[in-house]
Amino acid sequence: MKMREQFQPATTLATPPTSTTEKAAEMDAPVQPPKDAPLKGVRSNLVQSIRAFHVHELHDAAKALGQHFLYANLAQAQTKQDVLEMIAQQFTFPTHFGKNFDALYDCMTDPLHKSGPQPGFIVVLEQIPATAKFDKEAREQLLDIFRDAADYWGDRKVPFRCFYSFR
Repeated sequence: MKMREQFQPATTLATPPTSTTEKAAEMDAPVQPPKDAPLKGVRSNLVQSIRAFHVHELHDAAKALGQHFLYANLAQAQTKQDVLEMIAQQFTFPTHFGKNFDALYDCMTDPLHKSGPQPGFIVVLEQIPATAKFDKEAREQLLDIFRDAADYWGDRKVPFRCFYSFR
């Protein structure tokens, strides 16, 4: 008799059977993409056209990744000074910002690095002007500042992605 008691089936720990309705609801639930899905396949340190992305997706990706999101809409800018002022205002740079390309680079790198570990950056420069007062050379200089910042942060193993569009 004791032998027979030893081989009695144990209480199962399986989950209770689910109803057909619950199974159908589970199957209809959307598959959640990974947190960084909008940035999948995008190098962690680069400057590129925003063409394949929407600003709200980049904002959501930054939030999901715990990274800084910096956005500047430059639609009203006409000159280099306008561009720098609008970036400074929208990125909330300190009031002593020098409003030149060297100062822009400095604000995007060194003070941030000195303030402690950084989780990463997603930067959007929307509608960079293409005017006589902000010509191709000025646009390239601006993007070079952000390329240099991407290299700076890349050397420190911190993601820095900058997306831009021209007006």
